[in-house]
Amino acid sequence: MLGGGIFKGMAVTLRNFVGSYFYKERLITNDYDWRPEDKLPQSIGEYPKEEGEQLRDTTTVNHYSRNFPMLLHDTGEPMDTIRCVACQICERECPPQCIYIEKSEDKTERSDNKAQFYPAKFDIDVSVCMSCQICVEVCPFDAIVMNSQFELSTPNRFGGLLVRRDDLLKSNDYYHKIHPQEAATRDQKMAADKAAKEAKKKAAAEKAKAAAEAKAKAAAEAKAKEDAE
Repeated sequence: MLGGGIFKGMAVTLRNFVGSYFYKERLITNDYDWRPEDKLPQSIGEYPKEEGEQLRDTTTVNHYSRNFPMLLHDTGEPMDTIRCVACQICERECPPQCIYIEKSEDKTERSDNKAQFYPAKFDIDVSVCMSCQICVEVCPFDAIVMNSQFELSTPNRFGGLLVRRDDLLKSNDYYHKIHPQEAATRDQKMAADKAAKEAKKKAAAEKAKAAAEAKAKAAAEAKAKEDAE
């Protein structure tokens, strides 16, 4: 029938409209009962931290979804174990240019006794971020991944949507909690890369040691030959 699709679509819309008055699961808005004093946070940094971030099923998305980025740190104090070394590759590759990084002037010693640069500033403007995940793909240190929280409403559309470094920092344990399979795969890759680097370093040291021994042996033989003559 000509125009049958229009009536069919209107019937679906009408059914959902009427059903929203009788079925709670069809309500299109969430009940923000976790808000302090029924007020929206003035900035993203005021939202609950790791332990309360995954508030309910309707405030998170599954591991197939893309969302806003977060910075990872390993077990320990966040700034002592932060993975980001402020290489700024993500900043350069970000299509909408929503990442701003300032590298530290000095290196600090990490918990693994390795001195490294760190981001003195690391801001992401989520009002511009298009969740393309390119920052995750280009990071050579597995320092930036996607969070799963998307309910970050605030009445302040400018400064309120600028996420600072300390608010972006999340533990690897939290990452395992929200994306267990992805986090486990990433940990295995990092462990394999670390083992490969250590093996390469050990092989290079053994090669250098063998070369030094061969050189010393040749020098000793040449000297002995000179003494014999």
